[in-house]
Amino acid sequence: MAKQQREAGRVRDSVSPSDRAIRTRVRTYLLRHAQVFFGSLGRLSKTPFSTFMTTMVIGIALALPAGLHVLLQNVQQLSGGLDSATQISLFLKTDTSEPRTQEIVKRLRKMSEVRQVDYVSRQQALEEFTRLSGFGDALKALDQNPLPSVIVVTPALRHATPDAAERLLARFKLFKEVDLAQLDMQWIQRLYAIMDIVQRGVQILGVILGLGVVLVLGNTIRLAIQNRRDEIIIIKLIGGTDAFIRRPFLYSGFWYGFFGSLIAFLLISLAVNALSEPVAGLALLYRSQFSLSGLNATEVVLLGGTGILLGLLGSWLAVGRHLRDIEPT
Repeated sequence: MAKQQREAGRVRDSVSPSDRAIRTRVRTYLLRHAQVFFGSLGRLSKTPFSTFMTTMVIGIALALPAGLHVLLQNVQQLSGGLDSATQISLFLKTDTSEPRTQEIVKRLRKMSEVRQVDYVSRQQALEEFTRLSGFGDALKALDQNPLPSVIVVTPALRHATPDAAERLLARFKLFKEVDLAQLDMQWIQRLYAIMDIVQRGVQILGVILGLGVVLVLGNTIRLAIQNRRDEIIIIKLIGGTDAFIRRPFLYSGFWYGFFGSLIAFLLISLAVNALSEPVAGLALLYRSQFSLSGLNATEVVLLGGTGILLGLLGSWLAVGRHLRDIEPT
């Protein structure tokens, strides 16, 4: 034990006085911040109702754009599965021979952009049309089969998006044997367009509600400053700096933002849990394994960081604006 104390003493002696002074100042600085950090939390706990109401407003304001983001993500996930339904129909010219058609089919199957190729011959197309249309007797009166051969191409998943499929369609149109090339995904294109509009709307709503959070917190901190006006005057009279006075209000904004983002996360989780069962039941009716997903770990951290940053910003603006108006007379 004595040996360890002597070694510790030698270590202390090896540290220069300036280093010890810097360490002491850093330790004191961190200790003061920790005291104010938890002290501001204790002050908020003394007014639980007003604190709860403020954090609920912040939580709802954060939950609205975040919840719409989750909804949009789930729709995008669903549409990602629908991309596999994208198909390109190639209607060949009627004078294209069967051997030449088979060559085209083999060529398409070797393409990396293509996942599946289905060939419907002229005779198969006629039989299917006769069975489904109900005009069998009228078709028998025709001298020749008017229907062309059709090659149905299913793009690979990475080429199933609207833009990639359009580029693939343009390549197929250059085939001299192709009379008509048609992309069967107009409804998916409309869905993507709607999602782009919704995504832009979510961003605009997020900015507006973020501004609302800043204003709510600014007003809350302003009231807190007015309630502690006499205390602030006394601190200034004894030499307290603006940074020292500002510190507890900034930490209050931190706690408001933190608890508001926590409430937003809980609201979104409750909404996802409430909707998961009926959505899964609906998906089962369509033989789909789709299920709702909530916020992932990265998005939870981003939500919490956004709430805290908005809380600090609202507090900073309010303190900077109203602290200058309070001066000892």
